[in-house]
Formats: sequence, C-alpha cells, structure tokens
Amino acid sequence: MTPWISVATYNERENIEALLAEIHKHLPEGHVIVVDDNSPDGTGELLDALSQRDPWIHVLHRTGKLGYASAHRAGMKQAMEHGADVVLTMDADFSHNPAVLPALVQCINEGADLAIGSRYVPGGGTRNWPWHRQVLSRGSNAMARLLLGLRVHDCTGGFRAYRTSLLQRIRLDQFESDGYSFLEESLLLCALAGARIAETPIVFEERRAGKSKISRKVILEAIVLLFQLAWRRLFCRKALVDKYLITAPLPDQGGAPV
Repeated sequence: MTPWISVATYNERENIEALLAEIHKHLPEGHVIVVDDNSPDGTGELLDALSQRDPWIHVLHRTGKLGYASAHRAGMKQAMEHGADVVLTMDADFSHNPAVLPALVQCINEGADLAIGSRYVPGGGTRNWPWHRQVLSRGSNAMARLLLGLRVHDCTGGFRAYRTSLLQRIRLDQFESDGYSFLEESLLLCALAGARIAETPIVFEERRAGKSKISRKVILEAIVLLFQLAWRRLFCRKALVDKYLITAPLPDQGGAPV
C-alpha cells in the first residue's frame, strides 16, 4: 500500500522542514505532497530546495491564498494521479503528531475506507488549548453529528486517511467549501458513499510556531454550510447524491465505525 500525505501550507517556513523529517521518520514509505499558497515568508522556496534533495517530497505551488479546502483537494488529486492507495491529510504546524500516521494507515489496512485521528475517543484529547477553542470545537462537533446524522466522535478533525477507492467515488471538484468546513462536507459525502469509518485517538496540540488560520469568516462559512448540507440531506437527498457521488452509494451507514 502506497501512502501519500497532503499538507497545506501558508507561512509555515518555521515548521515545515522539521515536520517533513518527522513524517519520513514515522512513515518512510510515504510520499508527501505540499500545497503552498504562495507563502510570503518563503515557505515555497524552502520546499523547492527540500524536494531537490529528497525525491519523496513533492511541491504544488499556487498563485495565492486559495484556501484550506481547495489545497487538500488539489493534494488529493495529485496523489491519486501518482498512484496513491491511501491519501492522508494533516496540518503543517505540528498540531497533528506524525507519530500517529502509521496508526491511521493501519486502520485502512484493517478495512476502513476513512480513518480519523480523533480527539474525542478514549485516549484522545487536546493540549494547551484555551477554553474558547474547546467550546468551539465541541460545539461544532455536536452540531455536525446532530444536523448531518453522523455517528463519528470527531467530525471536525483534519488528521485523516482516505482509501483512494473512496475518493474516486466522490466528485472533488463539486465541493462548495473554501475553509475548514471542508472537513464536515467531506465527512458527510464519505458517509453517503457508504464509507466504513474508523477513529484512532490523538492528542491535538496548539501550533508550535506561526499564527492560526482560523478566523471569524472561516467559522461563519462553516456554520452556514453545515445548515445547507443538513437541509439537503433531509429534503434534497437525491440531488445531493447526484451532485457529489460518481457511482451509486452503498447502504448509508451514517458515519458508523467499522
């Protein structure tokens, strides 16, 4: 099984070289596709130098700050074009511990179509988070489970592994999200496609360096899209499936774990 890891960067020069070294340490058979949105701090130039040295590092340069969602969609597409069997997504700021990568891949090996690094299963948690981040995260997860009918503990976690055959059943170019609402949108579509979903515990840490990309605009987008998706799931389900899924969905498991 060939794993590819998609990492989205914008002003992550302080983190990216050390992160790539840790990824390779824990998943040496993996390739990494880094999607950089023309970072003004020189992240892209550093990545070019690193990719010249290490052939498992691949860089996709974009013209500007086009968003978290489109960055990972682009990374997923490029990984699949290169023959990836599983595509993982993770943050560039060490909030996702690379030591968990093998556990996510193992979930896929054991039959899951989607594996989620979860803060809200036994053994998971957060570290160095202020109270308002905890309230926002738990509230977002509760809303996603209720409105989208999901039985997943961590609906907003971005540390994931997708089986390529699952991604091939979804029209990635039809996604409507730009920011972190991509996480709920993609999870709903995976559930509608009949994905077998597994969760493995992680401890999410506050970023080591740089600034958070979460803004009020991103939060508002997530709330609006969540209610739109909930409405379509309840009242326009066939149109939702026809728009996003390439093949007929498997029986709806509602995000049930494998």
